Amino acid sequence: MKHIDVFDTQRRNLLRLGAFGSAYGLLAPFMGGFAFAREAMADNRILVVLELSGGNDGLNTVVPFRNDDYYKLRPSIGLKENELRKIDADYGLNSNMAGMEKLYKDGRMAIIHGVGYPQPSFSHFNSMAYWHTAEPNSGATYGWVGRLADVLLPKGTPYPIVNVDATQSLAVRSRQHVPVVFDDPARFVPKGTPFDATEGISEAAMNESQSFLRDVARSAKEASGKVRDAWQKYKSPIDYGLVNLDLPKVASLIEARMPTRLYYTSFRNNAFDTHVQQANLHARLLTYFSDAVHAFMQDMERIGRADDVMVLVFSEFGRRAAENSNSGTDHGTANVMFAIGNGVKGGHYGTPPSLTNLDDTDNLIYTTDFRRVISSVVEDWLKYPSAQDVLNEKFEKIGLFA
Repeated sequence: MKHIDVFDTQRRNLLRLGAFGSAYGLLAPFMGGFAFAREAMADNRILVVLELSGGNDGLNTVVPFRNDDYYKLRPSIGLKENELRKIDADYGLNSNMAGMEKLYKDGRMAIIHGVGYPQPSFSHFNSMAYWHTAEPNSGATYGWVGRLADVLLPKGTPYPIVNVDATQSLAVRSRQHVPVVFDDPARFVPKGTPFDATEGISEAAMNESQSFLRDVARSAKEASGKVRDAWQKYKSPIDYGLVNLDLPKVASLIEARMPTRLYYTSFRNNAFDTHVQQANLHARLLTYFSDAVHAFMQDMERIGRADDVMVLVFSEFGRRAAENSNSGTDHGTANVMFAIGNGVKGGHYGTPPSLTNLDDTDNLIYTTDFRRVISSVVEDWLKYPSAQDVLNEKFEKIGLFA
């Protein structure tokens, strides 16, 4: 009978799943310790990815008020010109997006139109998986943020990815790095983990797998301490609004000079799935989103990191072009994305999808593959020379950055 080393099995499972126990989320086994000197970094640029889960209605977020077809498709929920925050002669932001309006008019926000991918799925689960992996219809194991960490950062880099959530996103799953994942930084304490199995074993008596688990346990303990300490010290006068989207937690780590390059957070719980009576709910959601993002950028200015940070915003799909019979919108296809930061060249990008030439499901036909946006972020913001190493295909970039 073949002998099975339980510690080796645990080691493989941890690397594959990135799990350090449900009690405290997911941590990274940084074997090289925690050297926080920013001078050691080749580049200080940071990417923060914000997911709007549920499928945000792009047409009622960035409204083409000059287009009569928009109002034909949405006679009840279409937003009138005098209700909008106009950003130019053709488009207005939802009236509840004061913060985003300011970012746009300051030249710090890019709006990318018609974003989608081939053979779109109307399933939240499937479409989100396609966005997380940036490999639609592939069943890919690793996320694009995780693959980016693999090519951008040496193995053993401390805190390569931070994912603020109750569970790890597929987007951050990596072959070489295990993300730091937490929800409540004040209670981020490792406990009840398989690492307890190494207790009572002397270092001299440990085999390789046991030593690995011991080192991971030590790193986990230190990681949780660093996160708690950063959060305890974080004091900001900036008002993030009623729903902060966990962005203050990200700000606390950036202010603590953590060497993390990649952050991932979300507006959780399918909030934007607005099938029924959309108008008031969507307006509130956009208020929370806009206030939180604008406040985060103010916070970055406060701590002197605004030039180093950009925020990339996406949702797994848009909504159907036409409203439904419940004064809401059903799952759709093409959508808008936002890129926000001092290094962003503000304005409109991509071709807005036609509101009359719809596909055979009466949905918008996408005009911009979302991987073009990722390609631009990888090469032009994070300065990695080949986004193809991350996306496994070559995609034409969009000139989002100054």
